Amino acid sequence: MLGVGEKFPTYSLSAVVSLEKGKEFTTITNESFEGKWKVYFFWPKDFTFVCPTEIAGFGKHDKEFKDRDAQLLGGSVDSEWVHLAWRKDHADLKNLPFPMLADFKRELAGELGILDPVAGAAQRAAYIVDPQGVIRFVYVTDLSVGREPKEVLRVLDALQTDELCPCGWQKGEEVLHV
Repeated sequence: MLGVGEKFPTYSLSAVVSLEKGKEFTTITNESFEGKWKVYFFWPKDFTFVCPTEIAGFGKHDKEFKDRDAQLLGGSVDSEWVHLAWRKDHADLKNLPFPMLADFKRELAGELGILDPVAGAAQRAAYIVDPQGVIRFVYVTDLSVGREPKEVLRVLDALQTDELCPCGWQKGEEVLHV
């Protein structure tokens, strides 16, 4: 699995960005959103139970990520057509404010080393990647356990201080001085 300090892989994937006919899809690459922090989060499969709670949770915090000059990018190994059908079908996913990446060939998940050997799907992995494309944070949970978007925001805040931040540190609190 790629970890902290390593370069995020190059990729080019189809993504669902809208429910509007004719504007549903676009191509997203590692060079999209240049100069921004990127927060990638992967879920195992569409049309499952834990996944929409996480996806909707990240969606509810999209403005907070954008306020920190960070772009959310969610994805799984499902196709863009499955993502679109799921968004149309699930009330909590209809108005997602971020792209849903379709890693159907499992290329990005494979390069990241997050393909679950039993399920054959992406693990629940989240990455914070700095504007230079370097992985600064990795968060992976068991397939049965959802992640907390507020924790990802907290870590993003800490990384953006470029200071030493103690356990439980929150934006606005004092950092450690050595």
